[in-house]
Amino acid sequence: MMLLQRFCLAVLPLALSACATAPPAQVSLPAPAQWQAPLPHNGSLTDLNAWWRQQGDPLLVQLIDAAQAASPTVASAGARIADARSQRVAAGAALLPSLDAAMSVSRANQQSTLPGGTTSQVALQSAWEIDLFGARRAERDAAQARLAGASAGWHDARVAVAAEVANQYYSLRACEQLLLVAKQDAASRLDTARLTQLTTDAGFQSPATAALARASAADGNSRATLQQALCDIDVKTLVALSAIDEPALRARLAASAAVGAPAIAIATLPARVLAQRPDVFAAERDVAAASFDVGSAQAQRYPRLSLSGSIGAANFRTGGVNTQTDTWTIGPLALTLPLFDAGRRGANVDAAKARYDAAVIAYRASARRAVSEVEQALVNLNSSASRSSDAQVALDGYRAAFVAAEDRYKNGLGSLLELEDVRRTRLAAENAVVTLQRERNAAWIALYRAAGGGWTSKSNG
Repeated sequence: MMLLQRFCLAVLPLALSACATAPPAQVSLPAPAQWQAPLPHNGSLTDLNAWWRQQGDPLLVQLIDAAQAASPTVASAGARIADARSQRVAAGAALLPSLDAAMSVSRANQQSTLPGGTTSQVALQSAWEIDLFGARRAERDAAQARLAGASAGWHDARVAVAAEVANQYYSLRACEQLLLVAKQDAASRLDTARLTQLTTDAGFQSPATAALARASAADGNSRATLQQALCDIDVKTLVALSAIDEPALRARLAASAAVGAPAIAIATLPARVLAQRPDVFAAERDVAAASFDVGSAQAQRYPRLSLSGSIGAANFRTGGVNTQTDTWTIGPLALTLPLFDAGRRGANVDAAKARYDAAVIAYRASARRAVSEVEQALVNLNSSASRSSDAQVALDGYRAAFVAAEDRYKNGLGSLLELEDVRRTRLAAENAVVTLQRERNAAWIALYRAAGGGWTSKSNG
């Protein structure tokens, strides 16, 4: 024991120097002091983790739950958690002594004074590497950091799937509205073509005007057919995402009314968003893990101390006589001093430091990206809100103009060219209103995604 104490006192300065040269596990972030885009003023940030359930659209909730259960991305994230947890257990176990049981039976006959016989043995064997310089502790801490990052990554995968499904769902609902507009427009064109053909047959219109009306009706029908195909594609995409049978999904869609994305609010400071972004948290844990890896690699350059021992019982049987022998050992207490490895350990330290530098850069880049994504979502929200009233006023005006032009044409006071020109303008305005609502839904989803989906490091340990 005196020898061990003297050794520990001798190597203590080395241990302290090894710990002191490890890079910091936490680094600062270049977060701006405030948002540069206008903030929405309704909703609650604390309800983000149940955002989809607040809007009264049970079908969307069902689709998201089904997609998360069937997503290979979420499954892979779960597998990474299991792998990181096993590495954490293994790294923690390396700090403790190992204990193994061994049993053996052998029979031998030797050309000696000893008679032939059967030897049976049972023993417990233990080994322990004493973590003088913290190499094993650093490995355990690195594994713990990676486990925390993998857990955050799992939530990030679930939020990404939820956002993808919601975007596809709102795209389908917008497509259905555009299809309704296209069908109404096609019916109106067909009615105009019918009336034009009647007046042409009566000699009040030229054949060219009738041909133009038939062309307009065919164009409207073609637009409706194309829009129907786009909606069918959206449905099939939702089937692939949710793994729900297509007939069942179509029945649910037909029985469910479309509901817009619910409004949310975000914190007033970017630092709050950075604290609740799982990808930023995972990148921060990568920095910590890389720091611990550097410490572990540095500790590998210093002496290693290990202790082993065993206790067991043996029985030797020959000629019907049993001879029992009990054995135990403590030791050896082995000290390994690295002298020459052709620079391998030094290269490992350099590589660990390079990985740490890369992790720091990736962490800061993820923080900048998070702020940028929130800013972009806020800009899109503000833009879509500012355009909504103008788009609706424009639509109301174009609808009134179309009704007036249609009445004039039916009464023989207007031309078909004028009617078709007003029709195109009204159709563009109808589509613009639907598209604008789709943009607004997408902006809310982007803000939900950029704000971290309600995840917090405290609640996920």
